[in-house]
Amino acid sequence: MFKREKRNVVYATQTGQVLPIEKISDSVFAKKVLGDGVFIIPDNEKVYAPITGRLRVVSDSKHAYGIVGQDGIELLVHIGIDSVDLNGEGFKSYVNVGDKVKAGELLCEIDFQVFEKANISTETAIVIANNERFKIIERNEMPTVAGITEIFRYEQI
Repeated sequence: MFKREKRNVVYATQTGQVLPIEKISDSVFAKKVLGDGVFIIPDNEKVYAPITGRLRVVSDSKHAYGIVGQDGIELLVHIGIDSVDLNGEGFKSYVNVGDKVKAGELLCEIDFQVFEKANISTETAIVIANNERFKIIERNEMPTVAGITEIFRYEQI
C-alpha cells in the first residue's frame, strides 16, 4: 500500500490538505516555538508514522507522538489543537513508547465526532523538534495521501 521510504523525507501522517506551520490556528506552533514544520487538515481519521524510527513519546492523552528517525531527526506529531483537553477520549492508539515504527505504519485513529462535539480542531502539526540539527529544505503544499505523499524534505545542519 505504501511507497518505499526515501532518505530525508517526511511523509503525510494523514490524508487531507498540508499547509505551512505558520498558518496553523495555534500560535505556539505558528511561531515555531516547538519547531519548524507543516500541518495537515485531515479528512480521514487514521494517523500514520511520517518516518521510520523509534517512538520516544506517546502522550498519556494519545494526542502527541515523538519519533526519532534513524538519522537522529526528532519529529513531533501533534494531533488537534487543545486536544489534550479530551484526556484521551476520541483517540485509539496502536503504539507505545519504545516501539519501532516504519513510515506509513498506523499510529492511532481519531474520532472526528468527539473533536467536533468538543469544538476542537483536528489540525495536525508535524514539526522537527531538534531544529538545531536539522532543517527543512523543501515543502510540499498539496492534498496529501497518508503514508505516500512527501510533505517535506530535510537535511542535517
